Amino acid sequence: MKAYLDPRQEHHDPKHFMANGTRLQNPEQPRRVRVLRTGAEAAGCRFEPPADHGMGPIAALHSPEYLTFLRTIHTRWARMPGASDEVIPNIHPDRRTASYPRSAVGQAGFHQADTACPISAGTWEAAYWSAQSALSAAGAVLAGDRAVYALSRPPGHHAFGDLAGGFCFLNNSGIAAEWLLRHGRRPAILDVDVHHGNGTQGIFYDRADVLTVSLHADPARFYPFFWGHAHERGEGPGLGYNLNLALPRGTGNGATGLPQVLVQKGG
Repeated sequence: MKAYLDPRQEHHDPKHFMANGTRLQNPEQPRRVRVLRTGAEAAGCRFEPPADHGMGPIAALHSPEYLTFLRTIHTRWARMPGASDEVIPNIHPDRRTASYPRSAVGQAGFHQADTACPISAGTWEAAYWSAQSALSAAGAVLAGDRAVYALSRPPGHHAFGDLAGGFCFLNNSGIAAEWLLRHGRRPAILDVDVHHGNGTQGIFYDRADVLTVSLHADPARFYPFFWGHAHERGEGPGLGYNLNLALPRGTGNGATGLPQVLVQKGG
């Protein structure tokens, strides 16, 4: 199977993140790329570098302010006296309609949902090529390939249109879906992850042109907490085009696993 990956995706090398009030070593390391590639190649994938589709497809999904922030924030942050090596916010607005600040600290709080998405010197380059890998896979599908694998790291499903979070900066699957839509296809996004794809849901929540489905651990007591519940079905034109299948933590593939849950929730 054809697969896409760019070596620059390893340039995002975060050192820390905050969890439960504690500074911890960041698990979203470049080594993940090598582990995933090894497994994919063992399964028969043949990797090639992605084409550069430019900023257009990314800007079709993410706001101009947010993209400017991602490209420039680390340089601006490093100029502050006593600044940390990584951009980690310490203040957040109470609503998305709050005024947009001019300071690096304020913009970090506006554009980073949590402390699990630190931005380092190589973050933007890695995120950019992660998105290009997803776009190249979408292009291969348009060209006739039935199945293509994009190894997109940093990941993307916690990234909203103007908000990073949970190790994610650009919403790779959303960018690919938007691009496919503009090329005459009707894409759907199936997100299978222990965490709910809240950024993907947020981007398409009021739209009827992209179906979003997420299977994940019940967020009542699990990240991302505020999104991913069964009653979130979309709104306006998008009502009915978002489906959340929240599974009890520890759910396996046996008698209480996925097929039974799908029948119970979808029937």
